[in-house]
Amino acid sequence: MAEGQKKYEKPKNRKGTILRLGTYLMQYRYLVLLALVLTIGSNLLALVGPMLSGYAIDAIELGVGKVDFSRVFYYAGMMVVFYLFSSVLSYILAVLMIHISRKVVYQMREDVFTHLMELPVGYFDTHQTGDIISRISYDIDTVNTSLANDLIQILTTLITVVGAFSMMIAISPRLVLIFVFTVPLSILLTKLITGKTRPLFRLRSRKLGELNGFVEEMISGQKTLKAYSQEERTITKFDGKNEEAVEAYYRAEYYGSVVGPAVNFINNLSLTLVSVFGALLFLSGQMRIGSISSFILYSRKFSGPINEAANIMSELQSALAAAERVFMMIDEPSEIADREGAITLETVKGDVQLKDVSFGYTKEQCIIKHLNLHAAPGKLVAIVGPTGAGKTTLINLLMRFYDVEHGQILVDNRNICDVTRTSLRRAFAMVLQDTWLFEGTVFENIAYGKQEATIEEVTAAAKAAKIHSYIKRLPQGYNTILTDEGTNISKGQKQLLTIARAMLLEAPMLILDEATSNVDTRTEQQIQQAMRALMEHKTCFVIAHRLSTIQNADEILVVNHGEIVEQGTHLELMQQEGFYYQMYRAQFE
Repeated sequence: MAEGQKKYEKPKNRKGTILRLGTYLMQYRYLVLLALVLTIGSNLLALVGPMLSGYAIDAIELGVGKVDFSRVFYYAGMMVVFYLFSSVLSYILAVLMIHISRKVVYQMREDVFTHLMELPVGYFDTHQTGDIISRISYDIDTVNTSLANDLIQILTTLITVVGAFSMMIAISPRLVLIFVFTVPLSILLTKLITGKTRPLFRLRSRKLGELNGFVEEMISGQKTLKAYSQEERTITKFDGKNEEAVEAYYRAEYYGSVVGPAVNFINNLSLTLVSVFGALLFLSGQMRIGSISSFILYSRKFSGPINEAANIMSELQSALAAAERVFMMIDEPSEIADREGAITLETVKGDVQLKDVSFGYTKEQCIIKHLNLHAAPGKLVAIVGPTGAGKTTLINLLMRFYDVEHGQILVDNRNICDVTRTSLRRAFAMVLQDTWLFEGTVFENIAYGKQEATIEEVTAAAKAAKIHSYIKRLPQGYNTILTDEGTNISKGQKQLLTIARAMLLEAPMLILDEATSNVDTRTEQQIQQAMRALMEHKTCFVIAHRLSTIQNADEILVVNHGEIVEQGTHLELMQQEGFYYQMYRAQFE
């Protein structure tokens, strides 16, 4: 077993997980109290049955060869009434617990999703999407099933065991001594096995999350996968992860299933001993047949729930492991809160300065080193450089997706750490290389950042982005529904829609991160011209690999190894015949 896996399987705080689940239940304390009353009522009514059965049997014993049918029918009728009311209460209880679990799961899922919106971008950079989805769907569904079924079973077990044990003591304290030996043995065995299975159920949840993450990645990358003929290799990888998930599931279920038969054997052993010693007491005249019958029925009620409780322990272990994974996500640190007294950016001019900025995603590797930059209001600043030079990282810092380690970033002479994140991000419009569209109309997708936008404003933005004519050719024009991720349109058209979305915003600053990489050169030049007119008096940051598209930039920053190695206009940099000159020549030779 790998070292990392051992660390993961270390037993967690089971008590703390149960208490946290309890806090969700206590939000509906009156419903839980009603469920408790129904559970007590249902089980107490069911516990009367064995006693009435004994009375009926004793009525048959009265006189040799005589039966007091009136008493037999009376007690039999009473049994029917008690069991009927017990069943009705059990049905109401089951419906109530489903209602409670639905409310709890709704609240838990809402808490998880709300917290996801508060997590920093770095969390999503380091966690698989499939694993996150697995926690918010599969793990919470597992908790839901446990709350709806297992919780009732535990309460029923507790009440039935206590009630049956009390009745057995009332009937024959001597026969109860048998359980002094068998019950501790059952408890010890259950504790021993569940202690070993708890880490297995936690591992099962983790392996399923990894499998979901892998499947999500492979489905998203189907075109690349097929283009490189990686089907067989992907199937082999899937088989490996599938085997791990199935093996983890099998081991958890296998060891979990041992509990039931083992405890059932001990319970059957206790029933055998009761029958033997009960017969001896009857022969010695110390017990009646009816009392022995009632005692045996109560012993079944006593040992049966213990056996059932042992059977649901595996389900409880699975639910606790799932709840732990959910709570681990909820406990992930939220994005660092704004400083006390943070100001809200208003009437932003767009003057941006980076002073001696250094940053690395890990302490061991510094990506940006002592970087200085000044973007004057209304200027177009292009950032170029080889892959891994720190261009996108610079954008992440401007948007405060990450905070700088050293130095400071100023917007209108204000340190961005002293302003609210919301107002800072609203000051930027952003178009990324990885386009994102949601399932909705074309109009809704373009107006995503400006909900109150009119059709005229949306149309103007679409025209500026050179996408209006295409939209008009769609079946319902701007009311055409785009499928999830915009899969019913081309990638270039998706990018034009996201550009139109950014153009619609009245943000004083614009960030384009390879925003036109999926459109042809002519369209890209048209968009650049339209954006220059549209973004007048707005500060623009453009990251581009195609250097021909940024020749008209007011200033070009050449970044390499996290440092600005050259800066100036296109003509100035070409005349220097330095790093930028070599990059430019490389693209056209």
